[in-house]
Amino acid sequence: MTDLSADLLALTTTLKMAAISTIILLVLGTPLAWYLAKWQSRWKVFFEAIVALPLVLPPTVLGFYLLLAFSPNALPGQLWQSATGNQLAFSFSAIVIGSILYSLPFVVQPLQKAFEQLGEQQLEAAAMLGAGPIDRFFTVVLPLTKASFVTATVLGFAHTVGEFGVVLMIGGNIPGETRVLSIALFDHVEAFNYTNAHILSAGLLIASLVLLSLVYLLGNNADKKTRRAKKS
Repeated sequence: MTDLSADLLALTTTLKMAAISTIILLVLGTPLAWYLAKWQSRWKVFFEAIVALPLVLPPTVLGFYLLLAFSPNALPGQLWQSATGNQLAFSFSAIVIGSILYSLPFVVQPLQKAFEQLGEQQLEAAAMLGAGPIDRFFTVVLPLTKASFVTATVLGFAHTVGEFGVVLMIGGNIPGETRVLSIALFDHVEAFNYTNAHILSAGLLIASLVLLSLVYLLGNNADKKTRRAKKS
């Protein structure tokens, strides 16, 4: 396999991992962010710290403990192997799970902040009109916080694409299975293949810049709409 075909395969694996992880992050992160935004308890800061832990925790530390948990000798790994017939460690499923855990705060925190700033008047009015919780979410909450959902999606996706330590610890370097762009870049540097390393690095750099620019653009537009709404 040539370097180009190997890198394209790594790109496919990366995009697949990031897309699946981001979808699951939104499904799990939305109710978690809502609960944290509305929960009033002295224990709230403890759970917020757990969610935010990947922001300060070295990726290799998280990867090490996940590797132990995913091994066939540990209960999570045993349950997975019993249910699927496949080993969890060093599999595509492992890097998806690891990416979800490591990128969780990048999705939960923007949504939690948006939910905390959401007024109760609109929700109460919708409830008085007979709208159920799900209807209120899609007709009131989602339109008012759509910019935060886009931000959470972009940040979660971008962070997953750039992850290296966790993915390497629990996934290894299996072409077509767990070899992602960040690992491919490491391989090129280790082999002194700086031409391909430059290509991958420049691509990731440009993609990250575009995604962050999108986040700031959406944030500025949301702030402008909020100020106009307050003036009116």
